[in-house]
Amino acid sequence: MALLKEWQKIAYDEKKDKGALQRFWANYFNLEKGVYEKLLSDPDTEVKGTVKELAEKYGLSVMEMTGFLDGINESLVEANPIEEMEEDTVVSLKFDKEKLYKNMVDAKADWLYELPQWDEIFDKEKKHALYLEQKKSGTIVKGKKIGRNDPCPCGSGKKYKQCCGKKA
Repeated sequence: MALLKEWQKIAYDEKKDKGALQRFWANYFNLEKGVYEKLLSDPDTEVKGTVKELAEKYGLSVMEMTGFLDGINESLVEANPIEEMEEDTVVSLKFDKEKLYKNMVDAKADWLYELPQWDEIFDKEKKHALYLEQKKSGTIVKGKKIGRNDPCPCGSGKKYKQCCGKKA
């Protein structure tokens, strides 16, 4: 079975006791934070290796490394083949710094986007701009409502109520 499927079975087990699942995630987030601290302290160096090698390098189990790879995949310069990944699959952790920061904001992972290592990568203004950009990207802005007596937006010259706003 591919590693990702195994990870998902463990991490999203709905039959598991809620307390045990919360402890599982608290432990995982702590491990994840440690890996990000190391990666962000040297953000321009590409880290590459098999899933098993990277797990050993960062002191994680293969399953925890699989979860990490699943989480960072959207922020990578080139996505890893996580769907069919096995222990001996070579993967890269070369990430796009801006994309990673914004994805951490999107995930509401303040323990990650507030890491002190970000201060060496982006200044305060840049971090704030990326934060706002990400927050605004999920905001839906409605256009001005068309009034019944306004000209129809289709360009017919008729009032909206006599054209496209007509009830059938």
